[in-house]
Amino acid sequence: MFMLLYVTSFAIYTSGQPLHSQFKGENYSARYVCSIPGLPGPAGLPGEHGVPGPHGRIGIPGRDGRDGRKGEKGEKGNPGLRGKTGPVGQTGEKGDQGEPGKKGPTGMRGAKGDVGPVGPAGPKGDKGERGKPGLPGVCKCGKIVLKSAFSVGITTSYPEERLPIIFNKVLFNEGGHYNPSNGKFICAIPGIYYFSYDITLANKHLAIGLVHNGKFRIKTFDANTGNHDVASGSTVIYLQPEDEVWLEIFYTDQNGLFADPTWADSLFSGFLLYVDTDYLDALSDEDEL
Repeated sequence: MFMLLYVTSFAIYTSGQPLHSQFKGENYSARYVCSIPGLPGPAGLPGEHGVPGPHGRIGIPGRDGRDGRKGEKGEKGNPGLRGKTGPVGQTGEKGDQGEPGKKGPTGMRGAKGDVGPVGPAGPKGDKGERGKPGLPGVCKCGKIVLKSAFSVGITTSYPEERLPIIFNKVLFNEGGHYNPSNGKFICAIPGIYYFSYDITLANKHLAIGLVHNGKFRIKTFDANTGNHDVASGSTVIYLQPEDEVWLEIFYTDQNGLFADPTWADSLFSGFLLYVDTDYLDALSDEDEL
């Protein structure tokens, strides 16, 4: 508005015409204005809109406004698709033991299990009271005493070699287990036996041994020095029933066995030391039956 008044006043001043002559319907006398402008006249009618000016610069953004009020809770949405199972996590630490629950009803009785291993021996208990005396037992010692023993001599010198020597002179034969016809002792009672021999030798050396079931158990060798001498040997053997024992010259031309009924003997002896305990127990059981 002020810019418009200024432009109008400047136009009147340059043209040299009074202001009122510019408007129609106004009756004023003509006056010339000197260098001092007059009072402003009334406002004229609005002019037409001018051409829009260029847009001004974008101003500084304003401050953010306050947050609005929280809206109402919306409806629950549809569940999404189930995702893949994740990897198994590490085992957690063992928790504290919970309180025991109530005792449940008694179940059915199970089948009897196998007998467990024998446990360790318990501590020795206190000595009990002495029991009543039992009935006297029956002595069977005389019924189960087993005997076997022999002692035999020979009446001829220099017997045949590598064969059982036949001692035909029987001095003692308890049980009859020595056979003077073949020179063998045949076991009838299983157990431990002791055997020995004392042989007179003359004119030759002597190589003699004790044989058990065809195998030599002991061997002895005595050299003749021109005089009479005695060769001896002994051993202990376990025998089973039907086992055989005898003496035998085991080397050719080493047969100096000598016998003279008038002044020199050669002897072979043996006897049972003790019976096999299993055999003895079996006999005791048979006697009780």
